[in-house]
Amino acid sequence: MKNKSELVTCIQQELKERKSYLDTNKIDTIYFGGGTPSLLEKQELIDILTTIKQEYEINPDAEITLEANPDDLTTEKLVELKECGINRLSIGIQSFVGRDLAFMNRSHTIKQAVDSVKNAQDLGFDNITIDLIYGIPNLSQNEWKRNIKKALELNVTHISAYCLTSEERTAMHSDIAKGKYELPNEDVTSEQFNTLIKMLKENDFEQYEISNFSKKGHVSKHNSSYWKQKIFLGVGPSAHSFNTKTRYWNVSNNARYIKGAKDGNWVYEEEVLDEKTRYNEYIMTSLRTSWGVDIDFLKTNFNSSFVAHFIKESKTYILDNSLIQKGNFYTLSQNGKLLADRIASELFYVI
Repeated sequence: MKNKSELVTCIQQELKERKSYLDTNKIDTIYFGGGTPSLLEKQELIDILTTIKQEYEINPDAEITLEANPDDLTTEKLVELKECGINRLSIGIQSFVGRDLAFMNRSHTIKQAVDSVKNAQDLGFDNITIDLIYGIPNLSQNEWKRNIKKALELNVTHISAYCLTSEERTAMHSDIAKGKYELPNEDVTSEQFNTLIKMLKENDFEQYEISNFSKKGHVSKHNSSYWKQKIFLGVGPSAHSFNTKTRYWNVSNNARYIKGAKDGNWVYEEEVLDEKTRYNEYIMTSLRTSWGVDIDFLKTNFNSSFVAHFIKESKTYILDNSLIQKGNFYTLSQNGKLLADRIASELFYVI
């Protein structure tokens, strides 16, 4: 990585200068994600964590996660991460089918995926999440079941599973437009999603968010903070921050990020969140979770018209059993989870 040493210094500088963005110095989660944080050397990780410890109060049981690709997690690297204080790994496995890995241009092999998890466990990492992807062209139902079974055999504590989507201005999107292949239809992806839920539930995983499943005691603290609308500070290129009233995100270009830090003129964009945007985002994120939408939260944080709107618009989905109301909480049913985005958009405040 070019200018990596300078980049680390600037991240340390940003940690110091922007801590006033938070309403507290107490830190419950630290997350090294985006890009390839596993490229950081041991001392660079230690330097960043040392700055955090100096500037903030870190809870003794804080969740400290690092994202990595399986091929980056050599035994030597895992030892270094353990020594740095990383206590949770997020490993981007995505599939245990070689054809799928080639299709998604993944550089790791199935053996590297398996070894990365087993070696981490041997070294004492007991909080590991892996990513899986379904809805891949030509992925059969039996292959998907084998994927899930393989993940279960690895005895990880958390699984995140996402349906493959085609983003504009990507090679995949272009290939689909040219007819080289097509994504499976909704019936196929729904079947794969339901299979995922069934198999993980049978193996004591809780689906606490539509795409996230955990063993007891291993819900991601970091991701949950997003869904619960908690304040967070992101540092480094492309990092996003949120304090309930505004959201800002740093420039994605490393060189411009470093120059801005040196000039004392951070390069970022900021969005002031109006009440409607904050309401819609709360509906979108909370509806995806097992705890759902809390009417008391709406009443405390939004104008009464938003509360009335939600109660009125939710009735249709309660009647068709897509939405379940228990006291002040509204959660999606099993069928509702298949239509989560559609239901959320219908509950948005658009006036």
